[in-house]
Amino acid sequence: MKQVHTMTLREKIGQMLLCGFQGTAATEELETLITEHRIGGVIYFARNVENTGQVAGLSNRLQQIAEHADTVPLWISIDQEGGMVARITEGVALMPGQMALAAGVLGSAEAGAANEILARNNAAYESAFVSGTELRTLGINLNFAPVLDINNNPDNPVIGVRSFGESSQLVAEFGQQAIAGYQDANVVATAKHFPGHGDTSVDSHLDLPTITHDQERIRAVELVPFVKAIENGVDAIMSSHIYFPALESQKLPVTLSKSVLTDLLREELGYEGVVMTDCMEMHAISEHYGTVEASVMAVEAGADLILISHRRDLQISAIAAIEQAVSEGRITEAQIDASVSRLLALKERRGVVGPQLGAAADVGTAAHCAVAQRLSEASITLVKDERQLLPLRRARTLAVTVAAAVSSGVDEAYAGPASLGAALAEHGLDVLDRVLPLHDVSELHASVLADAQHVEQIVVGTYNARFHPAQVELVRALQELGKPLIVVALRVPYDLLELPDISTFIAAYESRPLALQSIARCLLGELIPQGRLPITLGAEYPAGWRWGDEL
Repeated sequence: MKQVHTMTLREKIGQMLLCGFQGTAATEELETLITEHRIGGVIYFARNVENTGQVAGLSNRLQQIAEHADTVPLWISIDQEGGMVARITEGVALMPGQMALAAGVLGSAEAGAANEILARNNAAYESAFVSGTELRTLGINLNFAPVLDINNNPDNPVIGVRSFGESSQLVAEFGQQAIAGYQDANVVATAKHFPGHGDTSVDSHLDLPTITHDQERIRAVELVPFVKAIENGVDAIMSSHIYFPALESQKLPVTLSKSVLTDLLREELGYEGVVMTDCMEMHAISEHYGTVEASVMAVEAGADLILISHRRDLQISAIAAIEQAVSEGRITEAQIDASVSRLLALKERRGVVGPQLGAAADVGTAAHCAVAQRLSEASITLVKDERQLLPLRRARTLAVTVAAAVSSGVDEAYAGPASLGAALAEHGLDVLDRVLPLHDVSELHASVLADAQHVEQIVVGTYNARFHPAQVELVRALQELGKPLIVVALRVPYDLLELPDISTFIAAYESRPLALQSIARCLLGELIPQGRLPITLGAEYPAGWRWGDEL
């Protein structure tokens, strides 16, 4: 591994950039970023993925390019949180998302006894270790997970089921298990989004959110998981593009705030690891400050690694702008040296080396997939079944699945032929299967009602109905038909708050094919739903609830 004192200023600044790119192969433009601009690494999105063999080969090729250029081996990073946020979905053991994992763990405890079972149930560790092992086999050495945001705002449009839940203590415990799992698999774990994105109603991909809590509240709630992560040696922390007036006197998001990244995170909390930014092309940054100038501001604030996920011109311009800021005295070279030293030390600790072609056959193994299935089946949560509609009768059934589109670049959401109807049909149920694109629900409303005339019972899979009221209107219209009706929330469980008079409601937390299979088995009585809510759904259904607790 190179040493800081042997590198030019331009080489050192290059190490502080993490860059996205287009395509599924190493293009000439990407090769130039590595060989001439000496970037620290790359990030994979779904646009870079064809299959596991291609990913392994691409990772190996990129490291070959770096080796031949005599530059530092690359970070090869990804957002592979599990559940709805995953860039590689085929050929891997795709784990459930964080809220689903929490529901399954809580389900193994008696009501109200969650803290007692965390030491015994290591699902978050197991999930992260298996996922991390597979990522490392594919040449990926840095994962942007786990999410340590506490989802205590039902109107949060971007975190939701990506969080372990609404309890700061449980999020801290689950988060630490996940961090240990990734790092034991020799993959960098990234705690995000510091100091907390859970209590917002604005998506920072789209605008700049503000959290107005006072310092006492922030330290008692939002910071708790991050403090525990720091105490237990988390490799990296990602900053949020959120403005906290209590922590920053100027109207600056955390990513650009020296008060937060240096004074709070480094000095007060004593964090010595790598500080990285969320993507600098997100609108919270790009629309208010400009990606290039904000990259300089982030380094001034104390960031070590700048993430620019899309445009090559912005990536190259950011390197040049940071170099100019050093020459002008805005940033000292000593600060650059300190950041690069942290980055190089972490690369050495995680064994980031040159070409290593992993065996793609070791990914998505039967043993790994069995873990994912077990964790998925444990997560399904029966919130209410007032008319005792479960298990489903063996009768003609309309199964409606609302299929979400990719939203604001955050997630690779439900897509393709998988649906609740298809999952039920695989178990022999007579199904009329309807898949409704999220933004076409109103247009297809009448045809779904017409289909409902020809069935005896109805199952509807909603997807963030709280934010898309056309689904609520459809469910209410189906309810008026008087036929047995079951609603399954395929993303946030908060859909129940919009449909409080639904008699049977299941929280599934995601709509990946594995989750749909788990739901089908529960609907048909092959499994008894065991999950418990990691969040509160009004006064009747507190965190830790599952149907039957009151009986």
